[in-house]
Amino acid sequence: MHAAPPAVSPSWTVGAVTVQRIDEVPLPPQTGPWLLPAATPDVVRERDWLRPAFADPDGVLRLDSHSFAMVVDGLRVVVDTGIGNGKTRANPAWHDLRTDYLERLTLAGFPPESVDLVVLTHLHTDHVGWNTRRVDGAWVPTFPRARYLTSKAEYDFWAGRAMDDARAAVFRDSVHPVDEAGLLEAVDVPAGGLTVAAGLELLPTPGHTPGHIAVRLTSGAASALVTGDCIHHPVQLAHPDIGSCVDIDPAQAERTRRSLLASLAAGGALLLGTHFPPPTAGRVVADGDAYRLEPVSGRTGAVAAVDRCADADGRTA
Repeated sequence: MHAAPPAVSPSWTVGAVTVQRIDEVPLPPQTGPWLLPAATPDVVRERDWLRPAFADPDGVLRLDSHSFAMVVDGLRVVVDTGIGNGKTRANPAWHDLRTDYLERLTLAGFPPESVDLVVLTHLHTDHVGWNTRRVDGAWVPTFPRARYLTSKAEYDFWAGRAMDDARAAVFRDSVHPVDEAGLLEAVDVPAGGLTVAAGLELLPTPGHTPGHIAVRLTSGAASALVTGDCIHHPVQLAHPDIGSCVDIDPAQAERTRRSLLASLAAGGALLLGTHFPPPTAGRVVADGDAYRLEPVSGRTGAVAAVDRCADADGRTA
């Protein structure tokens, strides 16, 4: 039985924008050794700042599954959609989940019917699951009024790749129904990034997958970056050479990570980790020849003001 995450979504202020974390489920302790095998307990224990928030006292990594939701340029946006409920998955930790993700999303002021834009950083299992939900025995788009965006490089890579049965099942229940409904749009993301709304930009961050994107939010002088899987865990700030066992191009993933971390350290943007456990966010600062994360805790009080301004169907007035 999974431990229940906090009932109230933590939020961060980025200029005039409120970013909320929508919890799905903490990932089990065995996730870290599988996902980032070079992040051994000895390596983790070398960095005191990783414990106790980002690793347990024995040096085992903590990881989460969650989305981020925000209103940008009048659009109600969700970034990545987690694992999903009731889906047949090879990974036992992801198989046939029963979480209250949609209730949390609604409580945060983003009922599914109100969402305008879903950004998919890439098309892996644990980032597309709530694209759909089961209704009358069929998988249908969870966000029926939304435009679902991913990069064309990502979409084309998987479209041209022979998939094993487990991955093909993910596409059948979580990608193809959105595509068949005419809601999925694969966009070209140039090297300099693609602006999809005022203050919302997609950045190419390849390596984990060929078309992986990160999401940059800008409001006034403030900015934030949602990682997707170009950075899985804060241990990779201390050791940018540590990659994921499922990186398709490990060398490219490391180059992307190093470039991104240098940019974040220089610019001071808030880093929001898609798999980072609480406190989830922070500033990247130089630490010797690598980096560390200075945590920035989210507010966990009342639902953000933007949500209190929502009308009866969840859209902002």
